Amino acid sequence: MKEFAIENMFDLNETIAKELFEGKTYPWEVLPEIGAFIKKIGKTLDPEEYEYREGDVWIAKTAKVAPTACINGPAVIGPEAEIRHCAFIRGNAIVGAGSVVGNSTELKNVVLFNGVQVPHYNYVGDSVLGYKSHMGAGSICSNVKSDKKLVVVKNGEEKTETGLKKFGAILGDHVEVGCGSVLNPGTVIGRNTNIYPLSPVRGCVPADSIYKKVGEIVRKK
Repeated sequence: MKEFAIENMFDLNETIAKELFEGKTYPWEVLPEIGAFIKKIGKTLDPEEYEYREGDVWIAKTAKVAPTACINGPAVIGPEAEIRHCAFIRGNAIVGAGSVVGNSTELKNVVLFNGVQVPHYNYVGDSVLGYKSHMGAGSICSNVKSDKKLVVVKNGEEKTETGLKKFGAILGDHVEVGCGSVLNPGTVIGRNTNIYPLSPVRGCVPADSIYKKVGEIVRKK
């Protein structure tokens, strides 16, 4: 499971939430702490750079937020981010600098590193998306198992208990998820990996790979 440790998944210099990951081994360990962390750092943000809105919402003054977007706190929207028409941010959300949250996309309990794109009809809940990762139109992070049991991260025969009932997906830096894909609860995708469109993804996908379908993952050349 070492391949999917925080140090092998992300450039922590590409998020305002670097401190949140410190002292932890795996990315999903931050999920229960996102809301409290936002309230902590929000109070330290420069009022010359960020506008405070009621409900523990801090929005960078250079961000573009559509008047039809709904942002519930706690939340931080970073510099140059774009929150488009009818985006729905339910709370406990960090949207990194230069990220795009698009039309009818819904976020809840997430960390989006800088430069992330979730631009078209995406659902991202209880998840972490690394630097410049991208989710194609209609791709979603399913965050609760159908049997409502706690999520277990599976990497081949290796299993890691998370203790979490709600856990969507972890995307490393520069991951590309194809349109219409479903990332099942506890999915972890390594850096620089591509997921084919219309893929049902489960478990761990190695870095520098192409996920074509269940049972067919090839290394990039």
